[in-house]
Amino acid sequence: MRRTLLVLAALTLPIAAQAQTGFRVTDFATGLERPWGGAFLPDGRLLVTERPGRLRVIGRDGAVSPPLAGVPAVEARGQGGLLDVALAPDFATTRELYLCQAALVQGGALTRLVRARLSADAMALEGTTPILDATPPQEGGRNHYGCRIAFGPDGAMYLSTGDRYANKGRAQRLDDLGGKVLRLARNGAALADNPLAGRAGIRAEIFSYGHRNPQGLAFNPWTGSLWEAEFGARGGDEVNILRPGGNYGWPVVTKGVDYDGSRIGEGTSRPDMEEPIHYWVPSVSPSGMAFYTGDAFPSWRGSLFLAALNPPGLVRLATEGDRVTGEERMLWGRTRFRQVLQGPDGFLYLLTDESSGRVLQVRP
Repeated sequence: MRRTLLVLAALTLPIAAQAQTGFRVTDFATGLERPWGGAFLPDGRLLVTERPGRLRVIGRDGAVSPPLAGVPAVEARGQGGLLDVALAPDFATTRELYLCQAALVQGGALTRLVRARLSADAMALEGTTPILDATPPQEGGRNHYGCRIAFGPDGAMYLSTGDRYANKGRAQRLDDLGGKVLRLARNGAALADNPLAGRAGIRAEIFSYGHRNPQGLAFNPWTGSLWEAEFGARGGDEVNILRPGGNYGWPVVTKGVDYDGSRIGEGTSRPDMEEPIHYWVPSVSPSGMAFYTGDAFPSWRGSLFLAALNPPGLVRLATEGDRVTGEERMLWGRTRFRQVLQGPDGFLYLLTDESSGRVLQVRP
């Protein structure tokens, strides 16, 4: 059943923001379990992953399909499971899509990239094939997989991977795919012009490194730059603009501290490491993000929206080019959001991180 959450918005937004934005929030789809990633099909339907290992299609009326067949087995423990989904740029003709998941292999668990095709009736995946494992696998904890996928204007595919938590130093190791953003061809291979390609002992897939748990990845449609958001520990959540070959510091430098209050690394910055363009102390736990380009909310055009987990809510960053010029917190303190998407109708769609998960629609 679809519910209107207008009262929720009114209770949590400043009065000035209500007058400026004039939006309402409704339940668009219900009956999901920990929805994590989503992608709109060309016909306006929405593909959504559920972390326990299911992929569903949500109709334009909010009806939720049965789980699709052909979805790969996942390691659905801790923070792992079936995570992101992205359509290939030529999906309309190839029906090709990509999934990011936690997978269990000999030696432990890892982040895995999978390629598949959506069947003509949108009821199954076909030709499902793993194309990249973020090795080495890790025994023990099942946290910090990263796992966002973005396609760039250069035609390359970008994949974020987490440091896997138990060994922070993986993010700095260049023979290790943990704690990185990777730049890949459609078959999962490294591209020949990657910034670190051709160097002995260094994984050629690496585009940037020194990341903790990057769950936000989006290209700025006005500048073409790649923006990334990642969790800090206790404080130190970051938004970065990624430079080819850049070192973003974790765990050598961070704006936050460890969960017990102890210092991490050397301090808050170092001249040879990249600075975030925006950060939070205390944390907001940013997950998925999207730039707003639509016409439904003219005053939001150019904004970067980030789904926040702790405290729960939605963050809007005003931007000008590659600068952040302001921040607004919306729907604050009520629901954990895992992903935010712009629909073909120009509305926003929010995936809630709940066992009784929903897709919320934000419209004028």
